[in-house]
Order: sequence, then C-alpha cells, then structure tokens
Amino acid sequence: MLKGIHHAAIICSNYAISKRFYVSILGLEVIAENYRHERDSYKLDLKLADGSQIELFSFLDTPPRPSYPEARGLRHLAFVVVSVEDAVARLEAAGVAVEPIRVDEYTGKKFTFFSDPDDLPLELYEQ
Repeated sequence: MLKGIHHAAIICSNYAISKRFYVSILGLEVIAENYRHERDSYKLDLKLADGSQIELFSFLDTPPRPSYPEARGLRHLAFVVVSVEDAVARLEAAGVAVEPIRVDEYTGKKFTFFSDPDDLPLELYEQ
C-alpha cells in the first residue's frame, strides 16, 4: 500500500534563517516557494536527491516543539548520506554543532545527530 515518504512538513520560527539552513547548508533543492497572503505564511517545497521532499512553513506565533525531554510523536528526521564523516565536516564548516559519530549496534552503520535552527533533531545515517 505505502510506497515511500513523499514529504515531511516542518514549521519554522524564522523563515529566512530556516530557508538558508535547508537550502544553503543542507543543499536541498527549491521546487517552489509561495507566500500565502491570507495566512501571512510562506510555504517552501524542497527536494532531496531521492525525490522525497520537505515542506517548510512559516506561521506567526507558533509554540516551540518539545524536543528535550522527548515528547510523543515524530522523534526526528533521518537523512541518508554516503559518508557521515564528510557530511559532518560540511556541517561543522558551516557552524552547525554535530554530536559525536556513533555506530548503530544492530546494523553497524554510522550515524549522528544535529539540530535545525528551531532545535528540531535531525539525523545523518550512513548508506
């Protein structure tokens, strides 16, 4: 029935900062950018290399997401990378703090975590 994930939607507190982060730092491709006047909100459609997408929304006066301690619901987004070390080096060069690289005890694959400008936890998982 389900064939994959089409998109994940993210609400940000500062559209310009989050757009820069997802486009310039993470390298996602802009598909479409729309300002929705009736909502005073932007919707930015971003594409990853595999065709999956992130929808980045800006809304006024949104409450912060409870990430620490972790709350019920979506825990984090995980992105596939060829090399965790290379991806970490790119993030750190852009000033993004990244946790130490770990190894998944079940798959033997390397992974690590970092956060977006709104403290949303994001993961890098080696292919």
